Amino acid sequence: MKNRSLSKTGLAAALLIAGLAPVRAADWPQYRGPDHNGISTEKILGKWPAGGPRQVWKAPTPLGFSSFAVAEGKACIQVVRSPGGEPREMLVAFDAATGRQLWATDIGSGRYDKGGDAGAEDNKGGDGPRSTPVINGGKVYAYTQNLVLFCLDGATGKVVWKKDILQEYQGRNIQWKSAMSPLVDGNLVFVGGGGPGQSLLAFNKTTGQLAWKAHNETITHSTPVAADILGVRQVIFFLKSGLLAVSPQNGQELWRFPFPFKVSTAISPVVCGDIVYCSAGYGVGGGACKISKAGAGFKATELWKKPGDRPVANHWSTPVHKDGHLYGMFSFKEYGRGPLKCVAVRTGEVKWSQDGFGPGNVILAGNQLVALSDAGQVVLVEATPAGYKESARAKVLDGKCWSTPALSNGRLYLRSTKEGVCLDIAP
Repeated sequence: MKNRSLSKTGLAAALLIAGLAPVRAADWPQYRGPDHNGISTEKILGKWPAGGPRQVWKAPTPLGFSSFAVAEGKACIQVVRSPGGEPREMLVAFDAATGRQLWATDIGSGRYDKGGDAGAEDNKGGDGPRSTPVINGGKVYAYTQNLVLFCLDGATGKVVWKKDILQEYQGRNIQWKSAMSPLVDGNLVFVGGGGPGQSLLAFNKTTGQLAWKAHNETITHSTPVAADILGVRQVIFFLKSGLLAVSPQNGQELWRFPFPFKVSTAISPVVCGDIVYCSAGYGVGGGACKISKAGAGFKATELWKKPGDRPVANHWSTPVHKDGHLYGMFSFKEYGRGPLKCVAVRTGEVKWSQDGFGPGNVILAGNQLVALSDAGQVVLVEATPAGYKESARAKVLDGKCWSTPALSNGRLYLRSTKEGVCLDIAP
């Protein structure tokens, strides 16, 4: 027993030395969860009370589509406030258990060009921050619409370090400005948006020191993901040229998959074992590639592509993957009515489709999809290709919901352009 205890202590020390903050199973510390895939290992209620799940707290979250990051006792989000009459982008930390505001830090201009004001006739407006912060190792990381990367102290909200990518790395912003969330993996934080030869960047998460910069790419509104494919850790960016996978240690290219760009690409790549799914709106459609070894490296081979905004296209609603199938909102500008679908990842075949969700988002917990419609309804659906099987539904938010649910310690965190809510869905 003594040796086992020492072994655990040694492991913890090694993690600290390496700069790796262990993530608790119940944390949802960044966009789309601990593994960047929208999947939780938690068990949740299979049925809800008649009035919906118990509301734990509700708080104002004015403007934008930033999702909650929940870890270390905090629920963090980016909103717009006007403390002096001028709109400012604010990073706000709430107590995850009570909804009490812990701190709020001004991180830049809150003026937007109304690119996010579209919606159903009775549910428009609300343009604001798209990026989701990261909570990691006592720090909170945020990336603004103007390509400024912040590291804040998690206890106080004070700035530890920041990097202005536009000014320091010849940054190139895009139409409607950046929507990318920072990605923290290991001891590095990854972003895109730099200029020629430095368009993709990695910084030491503790010091802010540049670890590497590489490539000459143009970013999209997509957030990168980190995943193990064929036993190799890689960071996958979805850029104007298509998918680009790089080594997290040095930015070296591992493989790429050309994919069309038109106006905006916004979903994250979805890693399904050795298959990677990608999609975009504006007539581009969806597709998938298979990753395989090629000598000492890798290659990406197209499995299928389906052009057009139907039947398989995601605007900004990134689907989840389970047992060879994708589940998510496959639609383009079908506000208030677009479908939730099940799609076979190897073929692109649509297994089923259910209208009435709009461009909301889903996460997966066990065998249950938690789907948030753009109109603020949260719906529990069985993740099965056999057909649409709804278990529960409740209207929980006013305003427009283009953000992704977060699940932590049995609590579901949702937000709209008006308010955020915490619901108890523990079994």
